[in-house]
Amino acid sequence: MKRFEDLGLSEETIEALRQKGFEEPTPIQISTIPAILRGKKDIVGQAQTGTGKTAAFGLPMIELLQERVKNVQALILTPTRELAIQVSEEINSLKGNKRLSIIPVYGGQSMELQLKSLKKGVDIVAGTPGRIMDHLRRRTLKIDEITFLVLDEADEMLNMGFIDDVVEIMGYTPKDKRTMLFSATMPDEIMEIARKHMREYELFRVTKGQLTVSQTDQIYFEVSEADKFEALCRIIDIEDDFYGLVFCRTKVDVDKVTGHLIERGYDADGLHGDMSQAHREKILGRFKKRLSNILVATDVAARGIDVHDLTHVINYSLPQDPESYVHRIGRTGRAGKEGNAITFITPSEYKKLQFIQQKSKAPIRKAKLPKVKDVIESKKQRIISDLEDIIEASPAPEYLRMSGELLEENEPHEILAALLQYSFQDELDEKSYTEIEDAVVDTKGKTRLFVTQGRQDGLTREKLIDFVKDKCGCGIVSGKIRDIQILEKFSFVTLPFNEAEIILAHFKKKKRGTGPFITKAKEKKGGR
Repeated sequence: MKRFEDLGLSEETIEALRQKGFEEPTPIQISTIPAILRGKKDIVGQAQTGTGKTAAFGLPMIELLQERVKNVQALILTPTRELAIQVSEEINSLKGNKRLSIIPVYGGQSMELQLKSLKKGVDIVAGTPGRIMDHLRRRTLKIDEITFLVLDEADEMLNMGFIDDVVEIMGYTPKDKRTMLFSATMPDEIMEIARKHMREYELFRVTKGQLTVSQTDQIYFEVSEADKFEALCRIIDIEDDFYGLVFCRTKVDVDKVTGHLIERGYDADGLHGDMSQAHREKILGRFKKRLSNILVATDVAARGIDVHDLTHVINYSLPQDPESYVHRIGRTGRAGKEGNAITFITPSEYKKLQFIQQKSKAPIRKAKLPKVKDVIESKKQRIISDLEDIIEASPAPEYLRMSGELLEENEPHEILAALLQYSFQDELDEKSYTEIEDAVVDTKGKTRLFVTQGRQDGLTREKLIDFVKDKCGCGIVSGKIRDIQILEKFSFVTLPFNEAEIILAHFKKKKRGTGPFITKAKEKKGGR
């Protein structure tokens, strides 16, 4: 296994990495750091969120940039203001004692504040294309002497319509700069930028097999929609020091879950796209300082957030696709530490979880939720541990005086029991938890099938069951054939996933004839 010491970094930078708790480099860091340090070629790197790409370009940049230079030496373009802030903070935390100034520049922040910072002189600017273009047109930012240009999450800039701005910005830069392009995917439009606007470059890819974090324990729990919040509380309460991100699908869900957590006394905040930038920065600041230990967010709002030492990432809502799953769980289990990725699924979502597991090659194991008595026992042990710490540190004199007064007329064990009851009665009451019923999940999910005949063809429920059983020859029992709808011109039937796959495979080999033909029913569009 490669170490940071093997990549050609200085001892000062290695010490900064030690201070942050980084122990082993990621694959993209192993590939790109030596290439940037030793060579003069441009760099194209394919890497997802969670693979350490900021350090992959930031560390060698810190090594190679000069101190006390009056002009901007490096420009980093990012698709979102959140990512601009995160990149700026990350590089600032990695620079150690090196005298380099880094600022984020983005829309929504005071232009006057940015102008003031730029006038003082900065070495590295991390910004969004729109605001960078504003400064270039005002001539308040000069990038004609930069040494490095970084295009971070280039595919996102393409998706958000920023590519024309990116190309225009590149026209303001010197020809002899080094360009580093990082992207989760490599569509033709991105590679066209590399071919047209970059010099000779080296291409590095992190394969999909490397995208999931090997040190993350990946678990799923089967729960009904109504029991998800109760399940979340149990996961938080069973842990000694929970510090995690909770992902929801919509901003309405974020507000709802955050509100319920706060009502129960948790230090939680919510993050979604409808919030002002100032509010979002305040919430992120609280979370990074651990003034709140639970951050509930949508995928869009969490884009670019890079918080270290998370104990958990919880998929309160199942991600839309395998890539989103990888992005989410990549935020825990970093810097050589173990993390936990937990996913809640309802009975109807099992098939989708299978798809995510198959495509991401993620070892997601099934587990049972903690029982109420186990959660209470865990809380008791934490209380005992906390009290022992206070005793070891010596209680304050005023409390010692109070204890002396109580001991004059009461037994010590009775006083202690009364204090525990007074302080923790509600917290240790099993009635404060709602029972969670086991969700009945078919081991393979269910599939809705479309049948090309209906009542006008003489099709009945019994005939359809016989047809499925007898004509397909796949040993299906009647009890598994459910939700049959015989309509005028066509019909529907629901089967367990495994049996449905057998039937669909049977009909793929057949041509449409005079009898019924079965295909997979199209899903209804709409919803959230």
